[in-house]
Amino acid sequence: MSGEQVQLSRDCEAVEIPAGHTISLPQGTVAYITQSLGGSYTLQVPSYGGLYRINSGDADAIGKEVSTPAAGSGATGDLESQVWAQLKTCYDPEIPVNIVDLGLVYDMQIADVPEGGKRVDVKMTLTAPGCGMGGHIASDARSKLLDLPGIEDAEVEVVWDPPWSPQMITPEGRQLLGMD
Repeated sequence: MSGEQVQLSRDCEAVEIPAGHTISLPQGTVAYITQSLGGSYTLQVPSYGGLYRINSGDADAIGKEVSTPAAGSGATGDLESQVWAQLKTCYDPEIPVNIVDLGLVYDMQIADVPEGGKRVDVKMTLTAPGCGMGGHIASDARSKLLDLPGIEDAEVEVVWDPPWSPQMITPEGRQLLGMD
């Protein structure tokens, strides 16, 4: 086992990786933190035989501080730069690279909303079509986009064309993964 050993201090909602099913891990469950990026934690849970993701709002269950990112997470610059910075806080729970540098984000558009403010539309994919985490990753991205000041609406659509391949990983992502 690699990672810090933790024991859940209370029942905690978790998402099974890669299936995407939500379960409740009971108080007392022993787990190992394998990844803690973008405000969520990936846990190896030997008694359940797999990996599970918990959100930052449940960090106290594993003895970590619950963090609520400030609107915009400190992103600076124009709105487009802020949106890209915010998307870089979203991670695939199995791969320690954000969704932008992993090459999962195919398109991002910002438009005016008639009532005022902006709408962000993102098209992204996953590393594998059968991954059940797509809805969770897209929901995380949408939620973080809505935290930005001035963003009134956001849509994150999972698409499959073109199919993702490792060649889509940015140079920064390749370096993080030790591919270069």
